[in-house]
Amino acid sequence: MNDSPLARWTVLFLVASMMFFAYMFVDVMSPLKSLVESGLGWNSSVFGTYAASEYILNVCGFLIIAGVLLDKLGVRFSGVLSAALMVVGAGIKFVGISDWFQATSFAQWLGSWWVEMPASAKMASLGFMIFGCGCEMEGTNVSKILAKWFKGKEMALAMGLEMAIARLGVFAVMWIAPIISNKFDGSVVAPLGFCGALLCIGLINFIIFGVMDKKFDSQLVEAGLATEEKSPEDEFHISDLGAIFKSKMFWIVALLCVLYYSAIFPFQRYAPNFLEETLGVTPAVAARLFSCFPILAMVLTPFLGMFLDHKGKGATMLMIGSIIMIACHLSFAFLLPAFPSKGLAVTLIVILGVSFSLVPAALWPSVPKIIDEKILGSAYCLIFWVQNIGLCFVPKIIGSLRQSTGGYLVPMIVFSSFGVLAFFFSLLLKKEDLKKGYGLELPNIKEEEK
Repeated sequence: MNDSPLARWTVLFLVASMMFFAYMFVDVMSPLKSLVESGLGWNSSVFGTYAASEYILNVCGFLIIAGVLLDKLGVRFSGVLSAALMVVGAGIKFVGISDWFQATSFAQWLGSWWVEMPASAKMASLGFMIFGCGCEMEGTNVSKILAKWFKGKEMALAMGLEMAIARLGVFAVMWIAPIISNKFDGSVVAPLGFCGALLCIGLINFIIFGVMDKKFDSQLVEAGLATEEKSPEDEFHISDLGAIFKSKMFWIVALLCVLYYSAIFPFQRYAPNFLEETLGVTPAVAARLFSCFPILAMVLTPFLGMFLDHKGKGATMLMIGSIIMIACHLSFAFLLPAFPSKGLAVTLIVILGVSFSLVPAALWPSVPKIIDEKILGSAYCLIFWVQNIGLCFVPKIIGSLRQSTGGYLVPMIVFSSFGVLAFFFSLLLKKEDLKKGYGLELPNIKEEEK
């Protein structure tokens, strides 16, 4: 089936749409931060704890379990499970911030301990934890799905398009969330409910993908390219996790990943509020300004994927992306407060989006080059696990720094320092590739296949 362009690109659409809806739900409360704090009694520290909660269960080991499930039970089971977890988590979060829940005796009991965290924040965090398990698991699942369906074909382009579609969710929610909120008299619940409904559609899409993937597996068996029962050599074993942890390249990629993404995703949570305070604009205007962040990334990522497929230079792209990120965060820290203008803000945001094109577009298609296919799902999950450790603690750290310093100077310097470390690991990655010949600088499509 994957020889048919229609079939494999349909698969891309089905799985990418779920990540589009997931990215919308992840950031649905970011443009509403001021409204959340005034309406629900949260502060920056509480908001930081809530943002960090998305990753807590993953850090505690769920992503390791998810990797084992992915390699043992396959992409269909893992895909539907992770989509269902997102829907359940979204439902709990929706209930937690609803007016109905605030009036219950359970909410009053929940708010009677650890009083710094309101009951609504505790329930929202619980839902976000469960959602986060499904979201991160689905992210690794989608990577393995695309590696499977686009093997020997336009893999980097497919992964680039998937990332571009997902990031469109960030752009969309920065506009849609304030609009829906205003339509319902400043409601936080309404935009959350809208994004939760979209997740249900994503679950249906994954069920449709499962039907297609089952037929694809049957065709592979009939063609003699696969067997219904894996041989002992090809079957995943728990002991294979040790091989991943012993891999030097795995740790370089994982640490590069956690450092880079720790300067991107936590920044997204606070960026609208940062622009609101720095430029003196309304929350809606700030959200619309930041919505430009994924625009250039969406446009560039597919082209960068095609460049990787045909020309290579993946390790070099990681280095360039890290340098751009350092420059942007330092400019947010010092330049924008000194010369506050919407034009400068949008310019910096769009340039940061270029970095967000270069690094992920080169990073994820590189993993299959350094990890055996039978443990690829676990490798992706373990990389996400390391990444989630940073994503769990950084929002809380940034929220505490914001609360204690009363501004965003120190947080922006922290973000830029992550970029410096990410650049260091990109240098190590290129050096190791030159030494061992993993082919990170080589094109994905072989010359005879072009």
